[in-house]
Amino acid sequence: MEQNNNFNSQLSTNYIYPIFDRMLGREDKEELLKQHSVMIWFTGLSGSGKSTIAIALERELHKRGLLCRILDGDNIRSGINNNLGFSEADRVENIRRIAEVSKLFIDSGIITIAAFISPNNDIREMAANIIGQDDFLEIYVSTPLAECEKRDVKGLYAKARKGEIKNFTGISAPFEAPEHPALELDTSKLSLEESVNRLLDLILPRVKR
Repeated sequence: MEQNNNFNSQLSTNYIYPIFDRMLGREDKEELLKQHSVMIWFTGLSGSGKSTIAIALERELHKRGLLCRILDGDNIRSGINNNLGFSEADRVENIRRIAEVSKLFIDSGIITIAAFISPNNDIREMAANIIGQDDFLEIYVSTPLAECEKRDVKGLYAKARKGEIKNFTGISAPFEAPEHPALELDTSKLSLEESVNRLLDLILPRVKR
């Protein structure tokens, strides 16, 4: 009985036990998948085309036999982050969790594609530091505000203009353009095919084994 009590006590005081040195590593997963993993992080205003490009890119990479995972507001806000709102603190926590989940995918050898407004350099730098700077490709979808607002598929800009949505990026909250993106895409000037082809030129040399 005393032995069990000591064991339970040890569990309660030291329940986080590192096992990373005994788990299969990233290299093993990449060898299995015959690819190198990387984080492709799309940033830009709402309506800029981030998710559209991400989906098209995933399809092209899939055609080439490369395993990908897209993370965006729909599958993150409805699941792992469904308890978060849109306060400044919650926005930071939203990106932090996304980055931590992305790191797990990257360590599993999976090409990970994230499409989030992530409106300032500090928040994107945090994500890059969690994931790893060498694995982080920042893609700036630089479609101008006027074009994004013209599209306004979800009617969000109209609501923001009326004051129905507070702290809306581009209207009542700022967006900081990336200082040194790996690639910049303006979907008011580039077609979807052109955007994806530029991405493939950037990504394929990094992910193919």
